[in-house]
Amino acid sequence: MDETEFWEIVDSTREAAEGDPEDQAELLVERLLQLDPDSVLDFARHFEARYNRAYTWDLWGAAAVLLGGASDDAFDYFRCWLIGQGREIFEGAVHDPDSLAELLDDFDEDVDGDGEELGYAADEAYEQLTGVDAPDLGIPVQATEPAGVPFAFDDDAALARRFPRLWERFGG
Repeated sequence: MDETEFWEIVDSTREAAEGDPEDQAELLVERLLQLDPDSVLDFARHFEARYNRAYTWDLWGAAAVLLGGASDDAFDYFRCWLIGQGREIFEGAVHDPDSLAELLDDFDEDVDGDGEELGYAADEAYEQLTGVDAPDLGIPVQATEPAGVPFAFDDDAALARRFPRLWERFGG
């Protein structure tokens, strides 16, 4: 599976789920069950690589603005949700987290921002296909600390300075 096919699967399940991350996760499992186990592992590698790439202080800060705060777990689930939004939003956010202010049509923190189940979809599909847990994916593990410069997520003034567009639209 190449990167284009990965994003096509993400996009088609998001569209079919009308943006609901829980529905998208269910549809993603169904879609992955149509593939062979090796392709499911390829999908998992693509997902995990992007999940690790999104482990940055700036994205964590953007998540804190959107979610009104973001614990370790909330940021993990946010990164899964971000991947589920598709290539354009994901790449835009990784490049410039403040661009989420323009990339997102709307954001409902009761529905959006938590894609925990998306992170388990490939594992679930692989297990259903093979009857065993997915093996190690053979990709580098996530860094122990996010990339970039840490800052205080509880400092509204710092968040507003760092993410002016996001803060204007979703902050406070």
